[in-house]
Parts: sequence; C-alpha cells; structure tokens
Amino acid sequence: MSFDGFFTHAMVHELNDLLATGRIAKIHQPYPSEVILIIRANRHNYSVLLSANPTYPRIQITEIPFKNPKVPTKFTMTLRKYIEGSILKSIDQVDNDRIVRFNISTRDELGDEQELVLVSEIMARHSNISLVNTATNKIIDTVKHVGSDQNRYRLLLPGATFIMPPKQDKLNPFIANQEYAQLVMKTDDQAKLAGQLQQAYQGMGTDSAQELAYQLLHTDNVANQYQSFLRSFDQVAPTLSITETQKMGFTAFRPTSLPSNTNYKSFTTLSALLDGFYADKAQQDRTKQLGGDLIRVVHNELKKNKTKVKKLEKTLLDTHKADDFRIRGEILTTYLHEIKPGMTEITLANFYDNNQPIKIDLSNQLTPSQNAQRYFTKYQKLKNAVSHVNEQLKIATAEIEYLENIQAQIEIGNPADTEEIKLELQQQGYLRARQNNRKKKITVSKPEEFTASDGTTILVGKNNLQNDRLTFKIANKDDIWLHVKDIPGSHVVIRNSDPSEQTLLEAAKLAAYYSKGRQSANVAVDYVPIKRVKKPNGSKPGFVIFEGQSTVYVTPDESVPK
Repeated sequence: MSFDGFFTHAMVHELNDLLATGRIAKIHQPYPSEVILIIRANRHNYSVLLSANPTYPRIQITEIPFKNPKVPTKFTMTLRKYIEGSILKSIDQVDNDRIVRFNISTRDELGDEQELVLVSEIMARHSNISLVNTATNKIIDTVKHVGSDQNRYRLLLPGATFIMPPKQDKLNPFIANQEYAQLVMKTDDQAKLAGQLQQAYQGMGTDSAQELAYQLLHTDNVANQYQSFLRSFDQVAPTLSITETQKMGFTAFRPTSLPSNTNYKSFTTLSALLDGFYADKAQQDRTKQLGGDLIRVVHNELKKNKTKVKKLEKTLLDTHKADDFRIRGEILTTYLHEIKPGMTEITLANFYDNNQPIKIDLSNQLTPSQNAQRYFTKYQKLKNAVSHVNEQLKIATAEIEYLENIQAQIEIGNPADTEEIKLELQQQGYLRARQNNRKKKITVSKPEEFTASDGTTILVGKNNLQNDRLTFKIANKDDIWLHVKDIPGSHVVIRNSDPSEQTLLEAAKLAAYYSKGRQSANVAVDYVPIKRVKKPNGSKPGFVIFEGQSTVYVTPDESVPK
C-alpha cells in the first residue's frame, strides 16, 4: 500500500493516541527535507519524523538513529524559536487527504497564548512542511520554498497567506454515504471497479482501490464488507508483505488480494512497520542526496579514466606495427639505389618474407636515405611508447578500480559515511578541501559491529578510511579477515582466530551484502588471517594485497545484518 489518504487516516489515529498533549522537547533536521520532533508524552520520548522527501514522504514515529548536521538549518532555527517547548494539542487529517496538521499551543514573546499549526503535505515531489500562524493564516516558514514561478495557485514562502492545496471533488469515505453500492452494481471487473473507486473517493491509492475492489467482488454483503474495509484503518494490524518476486508492500491490515504464496510479517505499530519497510530505501536515498556532489565527481572521474584507457589501448595496438616500420626502413636502406627522386611509392622484395613484393610509401620531399630514416624514427618512437603506455594503462586501471570502489561505498553506505568519503576524496585530490577543513582533525568513525550466532564479534568497515583503520589498527594479527573476490566491498573482520563454520558463513554473508555484489545470487568471498594482509607503500586508502587465502561462496542476505 502506498502512503495514501487511508493509510494517513490510520497513522494520524496512532500518533494522536500516543502524542496528544505531549511537549515538543527538541527539534532536529538531520536531512534537507526531513524534520525530527522529539515529543515527550506519557513519560516517554518519541522521535516523530515529518518527511517531505520527494521519493519517501511520510509521517511516523521512528526508532532509526540519525546524525544531525554540525550547523542547524534556518528552518530548524525557526521551528526551535516558535515551537520548542510548546504543547502538541492534537493531530488531525484534512478530510481523507494526505495533509496532516499538528496543532500546537505556545506563547509569544509577551507571554500571550499563541496557536500555531505545523502542516505536513505528503504529496510526492510536492511534499512540504509549513509552520503557520493560525490567527493570521500567515506562513512563518516552510522546509521547501515555492515561489510563483513554480506554483501559480499558492505561494509557500515566509509571510505569504497559507492556502490549502486544491480540494478534489470526491467523497470522504469516512463520512457515511451509500455511493459504494451504486459503484459495485456498475461492473464485475476488478480493475474497472478499482478505477471507479479511485474516481469516487478521496485519498484512495491504486493498491487500496485494488484491495477494496477485490473484497467487494468476493462478498455477498457489499455494505458490510465496505464498512469492514474502513474499520481496518481504525483497528489496524500492521503488515509487511513480501511476494515471490521479493516485492515488498506495507498495509494497515492483512491484505486478501495478494497471491497465496506471499509472505507476511506483523508489526505492533504502523510506525514500526514503516521503519521495517523504509529503513534501507530511505537510507540509500538520503545517502544519495547528501552525497550528490561526491557521486557527480566520481562519475566524471570514472568517465575520464575509461576514455583514457580506450585511447591507451588503441595506442598499444599501434605499437604492434612497430616492426613493420623497422622492416620497411631496412628494405629501403638495402635498395637505396633503386629509389628515384620524386617517387611517392616503391615496390621492393621483402627479404623477411621469402622476397614477396612489399609496397612502401615515400615522401617526394625527402632523399632516399631520409625516407629510410623516417621509418626507423617511427619504429623507435613506438618502441619507446610501449613502456610508457603500459605504465599509464596500469595507473588508469587502478584509478578505475579505486573510483568504482568509492562508488560502491556510496551506494551501500549510510548518510554518516558520506562525510568520511568526502574527506578521503579531498585527501586524494579529487575534491578541493575548504581552508578550515585542512586544519581540522577528522576522527574516523568506528566500524559497524555485529554479533554472530555463537556470540563472536564481527566488524565491518563501511568506507576506505574505516577499512584501513579496522584492518591495520583495530584487528589482531590472528583475527580472520574477509573480502569479496575481485569486486569492490567492505573489509570484514572476525574477532576470533578459529571461528566456527557458522560464524564464517555469517561473516561472509556480511562481506557479500556490504559489497557491489549485494544483488548477486552467488558471491565468492576470500578469507585469510590478518597477518597475511599487507598494504603496499603509497597505495590508495582501502587497497591491500594478501596471499594464502581460502574462498567460500555465499548468497547475500539482508536479514543477516538486520
């Protein structure tokens, strides 16, 4: 199910029960379009996520940890000024739309009571979060500023009058009506009925419409089934569904329209369900947002080096013709007396090929001796180029491997890793470091820590700086070191010199999961004692060599790190 009006209805009900009358204790904005409100309610602190992310917009309570930027944004400072320490009176939904209002009671500078509303609009790329003064209906600030050049209907700028998005001429399904009965009578085709339901009701996503259409067409009592569908959003059974093709979906109830071989996982709350569904997707999206500049730099450098490799390989092919130039030069030297002034070509016997005739181009501006010397010069130039081209080819190939490794780390990393990857690219000269960054000492974060089934600790480096620190500073010489074979990936260390077969397999699955082979079915993972892993002098971060390794084959499994 998408985060449509029906799911919004259920989420608002859940949040209202937990948070109403709570105090907004702290406010953070860890990512550009996402705000975290720490709300103290019922003697418990809740981290409430309001996301205007264009790909994954939503509201929920989250348990996923976040890292705040060093300097708070202007929007964060505005929220702290106006609503930090205030009381959250209630949370309500506008009709059955994806618009949620957090109604807040606070006091102004004079101590007078003031009513504010934080409006969260969950509408894909049009998603936004706005703080509005209820008395004047003026916008105090928004997480995304939208001017008249972007939206002629409504301005979303500080000081502008707040206007709700255009209202659709559809029925609110949670207000009693009988339209559903007329709709069902029009067709017995599920897809057609689902389309009619979407046209009739507010906030009905495609999957919700498909589910309701299926239920209505498989019941003898349409009216009761319709009411039962609505009740499932007030008496929720949060469910994560995984089809045979590994397609995941979330619903406020256990769906009945999915294939019989679908797997289901239940959660205690809708917020926990969303954490389970969005954890990896949202993290990857946030990493891409924060690492946008890094992705662009790496992409451009990769493109440049791959072009360079193609040119060098072409030059290397040309060097194979070097002997042809030498042979022509020697034949010309032997038969100088047969070359007449003004000739542009000559055919002579090739004594290197059973005196077969060979045609040799000449310059009519040069003497016979100079023509011969011209071929010897070309031969020498190409011979000298071989060692240079091979050296440049080796350097360019190593650059490509390094950059592909960085690219993989951005893809599999989390937002906190982007800062260390950025630092590494600055140190390697791909990015220009700011003046204040050059003087500041950056502490490399700790590797990810996991515990195997038998209690053994397994450590995973998430970027090159972590990898080097883990392999050469943290790990003991007898610990077991793992890395995917021949593709970019994390350094993994088992803190045990003789791990069990089960622990070795679990560590190998971690190595495969935190690598570019994450989506592969069968990944080769090398493992070896740390003492056999060496770092060549002058090599780039994360690069190592090793010998005497063994190899195990595993299938990456995201349930292992979780």
